[in-house]
Amino acid sequence: MKLYRFLTGPDEGADFCHKVSLALSKGWQLHGSPSLAFDATTGKVLCGQAVTKDVDGVDYDPEMKLGAQ
Repeated sequence: MKLYRFLTGPDEGADFCHKVSLALSKGWQLHGSPSLAFDATTGKVLCGQAVTKDVDGVDYDPEMKLGAQ
């Protein structure tokens, strides 16, 4: 089964990069290009990056915690 996650967060320091690096260290792979958006309400730039992971022997369950995989 292929799992999909979309990581998001503010572009502050290295926090978002660490979030993506942690996912990569757990076997997730980058999927597509990163995205940036400006939140005019907060004045902050928000980042997003899709990641996927192939997991054998697991059936999809909407209750599963994708970050724990």
